[in-house]
Amino acid sequence: MATETRTHRFATQSVHAGASPDPSTGARVQPIYFTNGFVFDSTEQAADIFAMRKTGFSYSRGSNPTVAALERRVAALEGAKAAVAVSSGQSAVLLVLMTLMQSGDAYVASPRLFGGSLGLMRRLDGRYDLKPQFAKGLTPADFEAQITPQTKAIVCESIVNPCATVMDLVGISEVARRHNLPLVVDNTLASPALIRPIAYGADIVVHSTSKFLGGSGQTIGGIICDAGRFDWTATGGRYNLITEPWSDYDGLVITERFPEISFAVACRLFGLRDLGPGLSPMNAFLTLTGIETLPLRMARHCSNARTVAAHLKDHPAVEWVSYPALPGQPGESMAACYVPQGPGSIFTFALKGGEAAAKTFITSLELISHLVNIGEIKSLAIHPATTTHRQLGDADKAAAMVGPETVRLSIGLENVEDLIADIDQALAKLS
Repeated sequence: MATETRTHRFATQSVHAGASPDPSTGARVQPIYFTNGFVFDSTEQAADIFAMRKTGFSYSRGSNPTVAALERRVAALEGAKAAVAVSSGQSAVLLVLMTLMQSGDAYVASPRLFGGSLGLMRRLDGRYDLKPQFAKGLTPADFEAQITPQTKAIVCESIVNPCATVMDLVGISEVARRHNLPLVVDNTLASPALIRPIAYGADIVVHSTSKFLGGSGQTIGGIICDAGRFDWTATGGRYNLITEPWSDYDGLVITERFPEISFAVACRLFGLRDLGPGLSPMNAFLTLTGIETLPLRMARHCSNARTVAAHLKDHPAVEWVSYPALPGQPGESMAACYVPQGPGSIFTFALKGGEAAAKTFITSLELISHLVNIGEIKSLAIHPATTTHRQLGDADKAAAMVGPETVRLSIGLENVEDLIADIDQALAKLS
């Protein structure tokens, strides 16, 4: 759904954007529309909606009022023209890649990405010939060096999962502009409370809304945001799903009928109508509720994470900590530039005792939960080499800074003194 004009500041938008009192009942909280379909006023209206001559609700797989409210809110927070909500973050990444490309096409990708994204990219390459061209490093020059005539996009994260590296979005977006490529940024670990990638040149922003946007660990979802400024027609028929006629929609050309939200419309028609990973109204409602407290939560997440990371950095059992808000860390200046509030609450550290120490530490934690998810109010720990990144080869794990000695923490909203006490008692078990 397209967003309304941004007129309020971030915290106000988090509470109000995309939802208003229900016109029928006056309900102030966004209603949950549990319905598969919607009654049409006439056969003409039904035909017009199905032909995309008019907008409206027809079937909840493609659009639903509760889901639409979430789409408007996230679009407003990201500064996007429109957004499309889907069933998971993985679905969001998949739909973006499949909407942009067809068999034989390629895209430049960061070597440091969430393990699930890397695994998906490898699978799409092997089965569907959508080729990731992994940059050799994280600088804009590293991304530019991998561009070929087959390249159709550049893909990176704003803050890298799991090592918290902050990417140079301005530099990478300049590379994308020089080569007339859309820049796709996964903003899951930052959320728009910390970084708004569109302001730094991103064309498409994706989220796993299961993480910080929802915030509670109770909901699964994803969302795709369209900045609305990439000129899809400037490259001829390169992005044919967006620029060429759709015979099953009476010759609809998306860029002609929807020039400012072309990518979002293509994702909705191809992704939701044809592939079908629609978001449930209940998950949309839970995510909307979570977003209301997003700025407050992110401030606490960052404060707690900085304190815990600094404590770990000075512990004799710890080999290294990757959290660029700490003085002297690699990427400290980039973090200060893009995320002065802090680079989120997900980071990694390595234990001197190797894999055995990492596993003992995790199983010795009492307050911090041993869970694979991230970005919720509770603090969580996982051994990424044998879980989130286990499907990767050794070279890919090394590029992602995931080794057998590595622990990933997702720091929540508890009193930080209690978190440090739990970490210390678990570290004491190593000796």
